[in-house]
Amino acid sequence: MRWKGRRVSENVEDRRGGGGAKAGGISILGLIAAFAAWKFFGADPQQAYEATKQLTEQGAAAETRGLDNPTPEQQEAIAFVGTVLADTEDTWAQVFQSQLGAQYAPPKLVMFSGAVSSGCGAAQSAMGPFYCPADRKVYIDTGFFKDMRTQMGISGEQNQTELSRRDQAGDFAQAYVVAHEVGHHIQTLLGISAQVQQARAQASKVQGNQLSVRQELQADCLAGIWAHHNQQRTQFLEPGDIEEAMDAAHKIGDDYLQKSATGQVVPDSFTHGSSAQRMAWFQKGLKSGQMDSCDTFNQPV
Repeated sequence: MRWKGRRVSENVEDRRGGGGAKAGGISILGLIAAFAAWKFFGADPQQAYEATKQLTEQGAAAETRGLDNPTPEQQEAIAFVGTVLADTEDTWAQVFQSQLGAQYAPPKLVMFSGAVSSGCGAAQSAMGPFYCPADRKVYIDTGFFKDMRTQMGISGEQNQTELSRRDQAGDFAQAYVVAHEVGHHIQTLLGISAQVQQARAQASKVQGNQLSVRQELQADCLAGIWAHHNQQRTQFLEPGDIEEAMDAAHKIGDDYLQKSATGQVVPDSFTHGSSAQRMAWFQKGLKSGQMDSCDTFNQPV
């Protein structure tokens, strides 16, 4: 994935420094085993926190400032995430204008280490990346990119990379994470998230899970739309990049996670969709580039 030399977003808040609380060392796979419907990519961060706080140490104040003396790798991490965020800003500005006749209002992205305070409550790195509708910010502990590979088995680079680290998931798999969370921001801007929240409040648990799956699959589709248009705009993709994203989508499917954790699959408990669904909806957005192709609420999923 080519990313160097492009604009870096100014909407990144670096909170990786200071004396904030650290997560209690619970691995992601340990959390999967604790509750099979683990929410990796950001829906309902408050609910995920309530589940994880019994398994992790309670944090004190969240980190509020950047690193005093960042290493080259830490500097690279913020440059990479900032470039991907800028790509989402520039691409979605074009898509909103051309397809919706509207102006795109980008989110902020908060980089943190260990624990963070958000508009949706306190959060720890064990929750994984998430989007908070209350403050319209994406939260990422970049240590998650290493966890994707070391704890979740998501593959590393399938090609040449401009990243210096080799112990993380592939660069485009990382970009997919950011793009998925930005997809939740778009759902908030369009009023979809509020409608889903209202519908879930009146639904049974199984029906609520089904709505959550449709919301998550739509965010995957929106990530695909971003990749489609960003490729047209910047030619950033290299051979193997899509395979990296597909490997990530496969290994964060609810069926894959549940089977890995418990040996059983319970479809009624799915909250994000199966591996096949997640891959299919990302590919749908990638191929079409059209927002109306991502209507997961009125199409079979």
